[in-house]
Amino acid sequence: MKLEQLDYTNCRLCPRMCGVDRTAGQWGFCGMPAHPVAARAAGHYWEEPVISGEYGSGAVFFSGCTLRCKFCQNYEISTQKHGYGLDSRRLREIFERLIAEGHHNINLVTPTQFLPDILPALEPRLPVPVVYNCGGYERVETLRALEGKVDVWLPDMKYSDPRLARVLSASPDYVEVAKAAILEMYRQTGPCVIEDGLLKRGVLIRHLILPGQVDNSVGVLEWIADSFPKGAVLVSLMSQYIPMGPAAKVPPFDRRITREEYDTVLSWMYFFGLEQGFIQGPEAASLEYVPEFNGEGII
Repeated sequence: MKLEQLDYTNCRLCPRMCGVDRTAGQWGFCGMPAHPVAARAAGHYWEEPVISGEYGSGAVFFSGCTLRCKFCQNYEISTQKHGYGLDSRRLREIFERLIAEGHHNINLVTPTQFLPDILPALEPRLPVPVVYNCGGYERVETLRALEGKVDVWLPDMKYSDPRLARVLSASPDYVEVAKAAILEMYRQTGPCVIEDGLLKRGVLIRHLILPGQVDNSVGVLEWIADSFPKGAVLVSLMSQYIPMGPAAKVPPFDRRITREEYDTVLSWMYFFGLEQGFIQGPEAASLEYVPEFNGEGII
């Protein structure tokens, strides 16, 4: 897919490939119109240290999502359509303001459904890295059209179990789609480049441990270890699951993960030689780290 083919008509930006004409008012799986909607644009200090650094990541939280995660902490914007309309010109102004404030990068959070408007806002090239922060569920063809536009890929790898992906994120094809997407991300950037403690280029893969799903986590870590040279990608092993949304009513997803579950997965992470990355303590499972989607920096 070429850059000029990234548009809202016959929309095929994400793996859902809805084919709707969003310019005619039709809404696809993401539930979003044919212009960007965002709920927050401000410094974000709770990403991994190589992303947030000392002065924070310039994060723009876009509304809508190509997944339907039943445990989503950002459900207010991912499924409830909360946010404020923008255009490419306004986006560029926001990017420049965040850079002027001293933030280390521009962090595009769940941006795929708005790429036709985001890409023009990235020209001319920004003087800081562009971070693509996504759920991992991406079309390889779309990612190829972004080559040279993204410096740091920050995908989730949520599942190694397709059944779990179907039940929790309405995406039975998630595992194979995300694997292909992350391999393409790595093809574009190569091994991680860290300068002055900040990630300038490369792939940082996040994995959230889910309660009662140790085998799912081990499968994710094993795939990462088998797919990339040692130390070439960073891994962030997250403990911050909080029972939210529909999942909060269904055991075992109605509880936080246990210390034993986290330690078990962590031991497998080290067993697989994934020593380049980040871990979280149990205190990370707190709503304190979920930002307020009040239009800060947008309105």
